[in-house]
Amino acid sequence: MKDFYFPRARGHQGPIRRDLSHLELCAIFIDGIEFKENLLVVALGMDREGKKHILGLWQGATENSTVCNNLLDDIERRGLDMGKDYLFVLDGSKTLRSSVARKFGSDVFVQRCQQHKRRNVLDHLPPEHQEAIDARIRAAYNIADYDKAKESLELTVRYLERLNPSAAASLKEGLEETLTVHKLGFYGLLRKTLSTTNPIESCCSVTRTVTGRVKKWNGGDMVQRWAVAALLRAERKFKRVKGYREIPKLIAALQQKNLDRKDVAA
Repeated sequence: MKDFYFPRARGHQGPIRRDLSHLELCAIFIDGIEFKENLLVVALGMDREGKKHILGLWQGATENSTVCNNLLDDIERRGLDMGKDYLFVLDGSKTLRSSVARKFGSDVFVQRCQQHKRRNVLDHLPPEHQEAIDARIRAAYNIADYDKAKESLELTVRYLERLNPSAAASLKEGLEETLTVHKLGFYGLLRKTLSTTNPIESCCSVTRTVTGRVKKWNGGDMVQRWAVAALLRAERKFKRVKGYREIPKLIAALQQKNLDRKDVAA
C-alpha cells in the first residue's frame, strides 16, 4: 500500500493521504494480523496524552522484510519524525525487529509482546504441559521487579530444557526484550498497556465485525480498502490508554536515551 488512505466525504471520489507530521508520539505498536486470508501489518501510535492513532498498514503474503520495510518507509514518507526516539511494541517477529533497527538504530527501545511469546512457547508443547508452563511464564511477567522477573523466566528456560528443548529455545529467544517495560521501571497500568500488542488486536476485532457480512471479496485491493475503513472506524471510538498518567515517565526515559547517545557521540 503506497499510502495510508481513508475515504473522502460522501459524494467525493478518491482517497486522501493521512499526514502524520503533527503527531507527538512516544510509542508505536506493530503487529501482523490475518484478515480475510490476507496478512496485514498494522502500525498504531500512542501520543504523549495516551491517545491512539492508526498510522498505516501494509499487505503481504508473509511478514517478510519487504513488507515491514515498506510499512516503515510509508509512515516516514507521510511525515512521522524519524529522528525521535520511540518505544516499539512488536509482535515478536525477528524480521519486524530487524526492520525497526534499520530505520531507528540498533539501540532502539523494543518491547516484545509477552502474549505472543507465551503463545509461541506453548506451540512447542503437548497439551498436558501447556497450562502449567503458561502459568509459570505469566507469573514471571506479573513480577514487578525486573531482576526477579528475569530470574523467574530463566528458571523456566532451564526447566524446559529438560522437558522440551524447542520450547526452551523459544522462550529464551528475545527474552530480554519481553522485559523492556520492566527495565524502564513501569509497575502499573501503563506497563500492562505496553507489554503486548493488544491495542492493535482490539481494533482489528472491530475490523472483523464491520466486514463480517461481506460475502465476496474481489481481490486484495478490496480487502485493503475495507480494512483501512474499518480501522479508522475503530479509531473514532478509541479511548486513552490505561495508565496514561505514567506516560511522562516513558518520555523521560526516551529523553535520557537521547542524551546518552549524544554523550557517546561527543
